[in-house]
Amino acid sequence: MTDSPIKPFRSYAEQVALLRSRGMVIEDLDQAVDALATRNYYRLSGYWHSARIIDFVSGKPTDRFQPGTSLDLCVDLYEFDARLRSAVFTSLAPIELALRSLLGYHLGSIDPLVHLDIEQLNAVARTPDRKNPRKTQHAVWLAKYMEAVRNSREDFVAHHRAQYGGQLPVWVAVEIMDWGMLSYLYRFSPRRVRDEIAGLCAMTAPQLESTLKSLNVLRNLSAHHARLFNRGFDIKPKPIRHELMEPVNALTYRLFGQISIIRFLHHQLDLPGSERLAHTLETFPHNEIIPFERIGAPQNWRALQLWAN
Repeated sequence: MTDSPIKPFRSYAEQVALLRSRGMVIEDLDQAVDALATRNYYRLSGYWHSARIIDFVSGKPTDRFQPGTSLDLCVDLYEFDARLRSAVFTSLAPIELALRSLLGYHLGSIDPLVHLDIEQLNAVARTPDRKNPRKTQHAVWLAKYMEAVRNSREDFVAHHRAQYGGQLPVWVAVEIMDWGMLSYLYRFSPRRVRDEIAGLCAMTAPQLESTLKSLNVLRNLSAHHARLFNRGFDIKPKPIRHELMEPVNALTYRLFGQISIIRFLHHQLDLPGSERLAHTLETFPHNEIIPFERIGAPQNWRALQLWAN
């Protein structure tokens, strides 16, 4: 418990009245109540935050909205963001599947059980874990992997339990790994494997490793319905020295830069569905208060070679 005061409960009608008092245009009370009831005041607030008037002295946003700010616009931005999350998550799926396949194949050529043998992995696998320094990074990863095996209800896992004592060769094991586990397995892989897979992506191994880490954050945000369209990212990948990526490498701390990497990987690995992101961006509800550039995209984004049809 806390001694600090808690904000008072407000009915939907009171929420509408509060927004109107701050300058938001709300013409239809019933529609406004429906929007607040099905989307939540504080989730929608992330979309009207950028429409608030900035105090000239402090440089901080006030509670007042810019003239012309409407609840309809905020709902339109919310719906656009929902489409964008879906497009991002769907577009990341074939990259994840490709990573599984590539790791399974290239590591399997070394040893079917290479993922279990720390001596066959690189030196990073043997370094102490940051959160649990008494264990190696591989030991922490291995515990998560074994838990995933125990909890799996997949038929192929049951088959390997019955026929091979539960030992999954790496090309099977990758099928029960999530993005984070796959990223760490790539990080632990022998240099030859790291370089081979990175080369297929037109990257160096360090570039691909940092890219996978960044995209894992983006994937988790999309999966948990977080706001994306005007988000800044604390973690950004290493610049990718390729002509398609050069115009956007400086933008990877913004959403457009991150999804440009998705587009780039689709291009390099010849994956399907790369146009969905572009088509979704084109549905942005253009307005004079919150511009499209808040995504981090340049005005001529469709003219960039990476995004050209």
